Amino acid sequence: MKRVVEGGRLAGFGAAYFFGSGAMMSYWPVWLRDRGISDAQIGTLYMSRQMVSVVSVLAIGFLAHRLGKLRGMLLALSVAAIVMIGVYQQAHSFLALLLIGLLWGCIWSPAMALYDGVLVNESKARGFVYGKLRVWGSLAFISGTMLCGVGVDRFGPPSVIYVVWIGAVCMLPLGLALPRPAPRLRDDSHAAFGLMDLLRSRPFQLFLIGTGLAQASHAVLYSFGTLTWRAAGLDDVTISSLWGLSVAVEIMMLAGSGWLIDRIGVVGLIALGLSCGIVRWTAMAFTTALPALIVLQALHAGTFAACHLGAMGFIQRCLPPSGVALGQSSYYALGTGAVQAVVFQLAGLLYARFGQQAFLGMAVISVVGLVAILMLMRVWKGELLVGKHLS
Repeated sequence: MKRVVEGGRLAGFGAAYFFGSGAMMSYWPVWLRDRGISDAQIGTLYMSRQMVSVVSVLAIGFLAHRLGKLRGMLLALSVAAIVMIGVYQQAHSFLALLLIGLLWGCIWSPAMALYDGVLVNESKARGFVYGKLRVWGSLAFISGTMLCGVGVDRFGPPSVIYVVWIGAVCMLPLGLALPRPAPRLRDDSHAAFGLMDLLRSRPFQLFLIGTGLAQASHAVLYSFGTLTWRAAGLDDVTISSLWGLSVAVEIMMLAGSGWLIDRIGVVGLIALGLSCGIVRWTAMAFTTALPALIVLQALHAGTFAACHLGAMGFIQRCLPPSGVALGQSSYYALGTGAVQAVVFQLAGLLYARFGQQAFLGMAVISVVGLVAILMLMRVWKGELLVGKHLS
């Protein structure tokens, strides 16, 4: 029983975060459209939010790396998120949404980066499998998505903001429930290192490129997937079910993460995800048939979950424990954040010009990412990249 409670304390904050993220990822563009925002402007809002998150994730990650106060930072970010959602509710113009989005980017992305740092380190220290704890976040994502779909179907797009707010409110008590990490002990077996040491490492550069493009390739789906399916005549309950399905198969991938890593390795998981992306985005450019979308949404187990599991495993193996927070922040800020910011803007422009066929651009991005990961396979053999004393 003690073990169950300990696992619940580790998983709870992530579940609350992903409950809100489920609503925001699947229906935020619908909420923006309801406030009169155009497709190109939606791309700009996503891009600007991602760009500012690059700086904030790096800055907060650097503080966490130096101070080790991850739990306190998560609580502060939770309070800020609750406040900012209330401010979002009052915004109706593009300029107001842009300014609020910049502040939101300073809050929401750093919270995920810090939490994943806590989960990676604490699951290892306490004998848990990261993927099995992360499953609860995915289940919460499904719940948030489904609740949002039903809410939009019955009460319209304004209900989206309330579902996001529920998740943010729950983050605060569940952040307080996070176990306090063990005090840091000085480990003289690992040399001190900083961000520039990471960025000078060629394997880490290839890792950031490959995983960044893997996650950025979802830009058209996240920004315009729901809008595309609505235009094709699918109702909101069906659309929310499609989003829920994508995370349901993600859960299966997370549950089997240990078995998969043993067989194909952490870098192999990333390559698998990018390969799934080439297939998924190419097909989504040409069909909105429900049976096809069911199959293509199931590929989310590869395009997101496999890549994310591979990324967490790579960081855990290539860095000493004291460097995981910095590695996580670099991954979220530079790998997924900076790359996604550019691709979100590109997605808006492509969708405004080509509509559904903008997905083909995401297939090309997946090809480039796969090339980077294949190069990583050749230059990294499982060793620490930084934090090593030279003999």
